[in-house]
Amino acid sequence: MNKAQAATKKIVFDASAPIYWADACKHLMKKDRVMKRLIPQHGSVSLQSRGDAFATLARSVVGQQISVKAAQTVWDRFAQLPEQVTPAQVLKLKIDDMRAAGLSVRKVEYLVDLALHFDNGMVHADAWVGMDDEAIITELVAIRGIGRWTAEMFLIFHLMRPNVLPLDDVGLINGISKSYFSGEAVSRSDAREVSQAWAPYRTVATWYIWRSLDPLPVNY
Repeated sequence: MNKAQAATKKIVFDASAPIYWADACKHLMKKDRVMKRLIPQHGSVSLQSRGDAFATLARSVVGQQISVKAAQTVWDRFAQLPEQVTPAQVLKLKIDDMRAAGLSVRKVEYLVDLALHFDNGMVHADAWVGMDDEAIITELVAIRGIGRWTAEMFLIFHLMRPNVLPLDDVGLINGISKSYFSGEAVSRSDAREVSQAWAPYRTVATWYIWRSLDPLPVNY
């Protein structure tokens, strides 16, 4: 048993963790010096999915281009408006109420369009489980307001795909800068090069890089 295996053997993840999580941690600690340090710092905490496709995408839209803390605040206010965060309920909301929750005009438009896509059957969430990552991204970015970053957050937080590398994510780039380059600015190319050691578990490494900046896990 090598040191990485010995270290992760002490960490017991609960049943809600992705089935690949423990193996991923062993792999990452063996292949990457930063992961070897980061992973044990966070014990048995792991990626969690809320299990609802619409709510996951809606949270991602709310979180676009703002901090994790700000996104959580706005989401908490928004989520109190409908009886449940479902497409039909969101379509019943008043625009002024959504704006008062802290949503920009554009994000209100995006959330309404997202709800319409689900409510009208224009997306087929049941089929996503059997599709590869890029095929799902292609389908999602056809929805107004959903770019590649939002689609990748969906792959991570809803489908819990193991090998997603969201290069448009500011937190990932900042975390790589801090942990691998002593705070120097890094390019997408630099980040991609660092991530080569993470494959086929780039999602897991990304999650721990996020934790290095903010110990409180975010769930979309």
